[in-house]
Amino acid sequence: MMMQLKKLFTPVGSLDAEEAKAFMARRREGEYTLLDVRQPGEYEESHLPGAKLLPLPQLSDTYQELDPEKPTLVHCAVGGRSRVAAQMLSGWGFKEVYNLAGGIKAFQGHKATGPKELNLDLVRGDETPAEIIILAYGMEKALQLFYETLQQQSPDLELQELFEKLAQVEVRHEQRLFEVYGRVAPGGQDLATFESSLVPNTLEGGFSAAEFLETNKAHLQTASEALDLAMMLETQALDLYLRFADLSDQPQTKEVLYALAGEEKAHLASLGRLLEEKLGQRG
Repeated sequence: MMMQLKKLFTPVGSLDAEEAKAFMARRREGEYTLLDVRQPGEYEESHLPGAKLLPLPQLSDTYQELDPEKPTLVHCAVGGRSRVAAQMLSGWGFKEVYNLAGGIKAFQGHKATGPKELNLDLVRGDETPAEIIILAYGMEKALQLFYETLQQQSPDLELQELFEKLAQVEVRHEQRLFEVYGRVAPGGQDLATFESSLVPNTLEGGFSAAEFLETNKAHLQTASEALDLAMMLETQALDLYLRFADLSDQPQTKEVLYALAGEEKAHLASLGRLLEEKLGQRG
């Protein structure tokens, strides 16, 4: 399991549009999988020939439909959701997985660069339960600050309400993780002392929330782009909880992490539905 965890946090390969076309050209149809992880509405509007649709919010429940022995090329709109999806598939044992950098827009000839992904190089793969909780707590704190910033910046009232709710959920997750931390690392540490040992504005891998938002400013110009990036982050959280739960040998820790993963799946489903609505309004 430690090797699987470490493998999942190892960046997967990315292909640009020309490399992806060459990848498909040198293989016969049926010898590889072209996977689209966008929403159904996006797929119906435009998709690559032969692409199989498995929306990102449902991927953890549907990936068994795919052949892990076949080379798999994953794409979304601009490369953010598919980057996380490719990482997940690699961790689930898929032999050869690539992300289409720039997404379907780049493939179709438009100039597009995907959102900057989170760098997870800080994860070794042999974390103790206490270290796992600290990593998860830091991620939740970063997501809280990320959503609070999006709430302040968004001109869309519906999105403001959504991001406010998501930020509140992250606060509740932080409280539950701190309770778990008290069980796996007893010592009477209070919340303030615990948080003082963290860098609250840091996303996993060393990106500050402000820096991450600045880097991805170009992908936060519309409601659908903001939702796309939020789905990328929520999927990373879901992925982290599921694998940390598998790694933990403590039933109570497993229970909490699986519960948090269940909530993240619900968040992803909500974000997916809202993205569908926004795309429908745009159409």
